[in-house]
Amino acid sequence: MDAISTFRFAALLAGAAAFAGPVLAQTGDVLRTQEVSVRVQKLADGLEHPWAVEVLPDGGYIVTERPGRLRIIRDGKVSDPIDGLPKVSARGQGGLMDVALAPDFAISRKLYLTAATASDRGSGTEAFSATLSPDEKSLENVAPIFTMQRFTRGNIQYGSRIAIAPDGSLFISVGDRGDRNRSQDWRDDAGSIVHLNADGSIPADNPFKNSSKALPEIWSKGHRNPQGITFDSADGKLYTVEHGAKGGDEINNPEPGKNYGWPVITYGRDYSGAKIGEGTAKEGLEQPLHYWDPSIAPGALVVYRGKMFPEWNGNFIVAALKFQLLSRMQRDASGGFTAEERMFEGDYGRIRDVIVAPDGALLMVTDENDGELLRVSRAESRAG
Repeated sequence: MDAISTFRFAALLAGAAAFAGPVLAQTGDVLRTQEVSVRVQKLADGLEHPWAVEVLPDGGYIVTERPGRLRIIRDGKVSDPIDGLPKVSARGQGGLMDVALAPDFAISRKLYLTAATASDRGSGTEAFSATLSPDEKSLENVAPIFTMQRFTRGNIQYGSRIAIAPDGSLFISVGDRGDRNRSQDWRDDAGSIVHLNADGSIPADNPFKNSSKALPEIWSKGHRNPQGITFDSADGKLYTVEHGAKGGDEINNPEPGKNYGWPVITYGRDYSGAKIGEGTAKEGLEQPLHYWDPSIAPGALVVYRGKMFPEWNGNFIVAALKFQLLSRMQRDASGGFTAEERMFEGDYGRIRDVIVAPDGALLMVTDENDGELLRVSRAESRAG
């Protein structure tokens, strides 16, 4: 590790240590889950279809709203919209989507955004880098770092979340844009996970960097509408969760150059009830780690590695829109899924995002006209 990297790493550790979580009055709902009682507290409301949340180094929150607004929340107060965002196409499922903070954000103030943008060719998924001004009122140095190769009509299934690898490179999920056959076209970004350096260049380890088979940014293919993507900090593996059609929501572990099957194989059916593709398995196509039938409409995914809920260590936490819940997926020593607990079903609305805060609490946003930022913390003391 060079001197600059060491300095940045030390700064991040100092910021994490300084942030012990928000000081909140003991209000909110106390609910019993299978293993622990939790407290659900509202940190803010009045958000219009919030899509993503991140925790700032000082313990504030930065939140995207799908119509094209970025806001900061502190002490229950929601800021005015931050200026300087790129123009987004806020139609249908499109708009401003994910936000991710660069690993050295505490020093660089750099962040990344995904959005649906439009041109005379239609709309598509685009990713941007930017820096947050010192007064937090505007974005500066806004630059596109990824634009999907083909824009089309229609306003559904854009993806789109960002996972930052330990080396600072970006994995971005891209939906099939409602045209399922695009997911099997290796010269099309739709229905794929793309892998980029932070400046938008192609990483040396991409499977098609020097190949004519596929676009060089493509990491994996055969995805439908992946709206959750994350790394497990314990093993460094990349995981995604994606929407199926009528059934067939999936958890996958995207590996370089592999094909995850959509729409050739799927555990779902068309909304009409008709069969999709050739069945549930085919040689050369990967099986999901888990699938849901009926669909839960997953919006985000995180692997729990926090100190507040040691009972949940290694569990997958999935935000679900359709049944308005958090799905806690339990695993065995080999990583296989063994059980599911459905938490908060119908209690708080459509849950779009879920992350683990530095103190181990869960943060989630609800995708509603009057959306909320909620905090899930432990409501009882651990023995000892």
